[in-house]
Amino acid sequence: MLRKYRHWKRKRAINKVKPGDGHPLKDYRSWQIFTRSLFYIRLPEENGTNSVYAVNVHYFDEDEIADMYRNGKHVAKTKLPGVFPVPGGVIEVETTTYGLKRMHYVTDDGEEMLSPHPNSLEGLRLRLDDRFPRASKIVKNTAIIVLLISLILGLPQLVALVSQIPFIAEKFGTFESPIVLPNWLNIILPVAAGLAALERAITLRYHWLIDMDTWWED
Repeated sequence: MLRKYRHWKRKRAINKVKPGDGHPLKDYRSWQIFTRSLFYIRLPEENGTNSVYAVNVHYFDEDEIADMYRNGKHVAKTKLPGVFPVPGGVIEVETTTYGLKRMHYVTDDGEEMLSPHPNSLEGLRLRLDDRFPRASKIVKNTAIIVLLISLILGLPQLVALVSQIPFIAEKFGTFESPIVLPNWLNIILPVAAGLAALERAITLRYHWLIDMDTWWED
């Protein structure tokens, strides 16, 4: 049943894909690291040649579009989250509030993440992981700890705030949070959580609990 649902969902997403207009892929600029993601993958074509597929995402695009290029030419675009059909499988693209959730080539045999542009935020983070794996692991684990602490401390306060809404209070009553944080910590915690969520996004890691801030997007 779950497999059929996934197949239906993927087919529906593929139907949203529109043909491209052939314009060339623009160079990636260093000042775009917080506004643009660009990933590549080389795939074999049916005629025996290889093509380089690139997927480009602009985060401040009001239309929330992902664009796909083949050998530098625009061949398709789709609304996010989206699925591009490519030789041998599909490329799944999905974003969160802080960046990417998925940028994977998916086949019947499995999946693999596309390679980020080396000058992108994702590419720089991957370089840190390659050159300084110990430091990278510390950053990764720190992000998880910060998000879990933020969840534990922030969720009761959020529930208490929501319970103050009149129609909810009338039906269910109000909830008083057992955790009351000082103002300075209420300021620091969201900032730290935002940075931690950004670190998770640029490494394309996702967990339904740790990254609960993205629930509403699903």
